[in-house]
Amino acid sequence: MRVELRVRDTDLADALRTYIERRLGFALGHFGDQVGRVRVKVSGLNGSRGGTKKSCRISADFKPLGRVAVQETDLDLHAAIDRAVGRLARSLSQRLQRVQEANFAAEVVRVA
Repeated sequence: MRVELRVRDTDLADALRTYIERRLGFALGHFGDQVGRVRVKVSGLNGSRGGTKKSCRISADFKPLGRVAVQETDLDLHAAIDRAVGRLARSLSQRLQRVQEANFAAEVVRVA
């Protein structure tokens, strides 16, 4: 897994890189070589009410499924990152399970 990090409108790029890579490693490590390039874009968003929300967008190249992307926003940047990583891992698992079930169903039909 190769991680590309783009940080816009926020500081701490080095600290964020370490945190994001660790979170992605925990969440996606069991997929092994199926996960290719992972792009992470972190940015600050100024709301009309004065608050500054943080956004985390993650897209991953997943070999049997193509590209999968998620985005989360929160006032706490780490919370946005955690939720985005969790959603990405769940999405990949669900999609992979659907592919495996479809392949299994095709095998059953072929054998019968």
